[in-house]
Amino acid sequence: MEKISAIADIREIPGDDIPADSWDWLLRAAILFGLAVIAYASLCGGIFSPVFNKVSASRLAKILLRPSLMWGAMGVVFLFFRTFLWFRYRPIPAATFGKAPFLTVIIPAFNEGPMVEKTIDSVAAAVYPRDRLEIFVVDDGSKDDTWMHIQHAAMRHPGLVTTVRFRKNRGKRSALEEGFRKAKGEIAVTIDSDSVITPSTLLAMAGPFRDDRVGAVAGKVAVYNREQGVIPKMLHVKYMLSFDFLRAVQSTYSTVYCCPGALAAYRMAAVRDVLGEWIEQSFLGVRCTYGEDRSLTNYILSRGYDTVYQRSAVVYTIVPRTYSKLTKMFLRWDRSYVREELRLVRIAWRRKPGARLITLWDLAIKNMRYPIGYATLALLVMLSVSDPTTILRLLFAIGLMALFNMFYYLRSERSWDFLYGMLYAYFSFFALFWVFPWAVLTVRSRSWMTR
Repeated sequence: MEKISAIADIREIPGDDIPADSWDWLLRAAILFGLAVIAYASLCGGIFSPVFNKVSASRLAKILLRPSLMWGAMGVVFLFFRTFLWFRYRPIPAATFGKAPFLTVIIPAFNEGPMVEKTIDSVAAAVYPRDRLEIFVVDDGSKDDTWMHIQHAAMRHPGLVTTVRFRKNRGKRSALEEGFRKAKGEIAVTIDSDSVITPSTLLAMAGPFRDDRVGAVAGKVAVYNREQGVIPKMLHVKYMLSFDFLRAVQSTYSTVYCCPGALAAYRMAAVRDVLGEWIEQSFLGVRCTYGEDRSLTNYILSRGYDTVYQRSAVVYTIVPRTYSKLTKMFLRWDRSYVREELRLVRIAWRRKPGARLITLWDLAIKNMRYPIGYATLALLVMLSVSDPTTILRLLFAIGLMALFNMFYYLRSERSWDFLYGMLYAYFSFFALFWVFPWAVLTVRSRSWMTR
């Protein structure tokens, strides 16, 4: 687990609805213009026209190119549709202080050290009725001084914090299960022990549960240690796009695919219904360990509940600062992605007609990018042997798409950090291309790799 020597300055990130000021309208116009440029480039060949002309002379290249063009066209259409849904997204009003439901906050911790105190303190400092709040902290067999810090925090908040200590490490699912089984609240909020929430987060997370159809809520995750290196800065931009764009879009059809472990809320009636299956989940004959957040989201969706995103609920979490720890995190995520995407295909067929159609369309386009993307990349590498400018065209296209994506980021956060988002596009292309294929080949692995 990444540690930091001091608390990073937490920048306020817009959580409530983004005002329709002149800047916002300018970004909307830039996004729509960018979409038009992408559509034109896709239809007319754009910078790859010379490449397409060379491909026409090779039968094998033609076979590889045709599905790429079809997938690209479908992707452009879907990007238009996603953008339309994104413009329509609005956060759900927070719960009122006087009518807030009983809430249980569960914090699983393992070898977290002093950071867990900051997590507990941030929850205790949140604006929420004390007679309707309990904090459950589970030390999952830590080998460092985590338990001492949990006890210190509990003494500062008597009557509010309940602590449990496992003698040996059982895994994050077991720690969460302990909290779920003992929770008294109607709603359970899970928060990672390397994260801190803003004061308004708990009321914001409780708000969507006024709708009986809502079974789970995803909060907004930002980077806590973003000032501690290039990788955290790049990941901050990635997280903003992942939450304020992708999950915001998914929320408009009430099918958020993953309510993140860093900050998620669940209706306890729904959790109790699936708890046994979730704990005993296996894949290809192997007991599942990581990916507990997406797995639980899928189980709740499978029971017919809706899952939504709440932009006004914000958590700041520590992210890896080194390449080695970053790739270990992505390997865990991608292995659970493979498993849970297969489950989501089956679950999507049981969603409402509109949500079903959008989810299946999204899954098809998103997952076709792997075989088609790698085949197209291989084709471009082969063509670059005879024409090195092909590589330059590819690099230019990556930068152009990254720049376009930054318009989405700038609507969420007006910061020069968008430049790190463009850097991440190249970093991901050159340094992380191997992660997903390796995750597929090692999908049965149970190792957390950082425990």
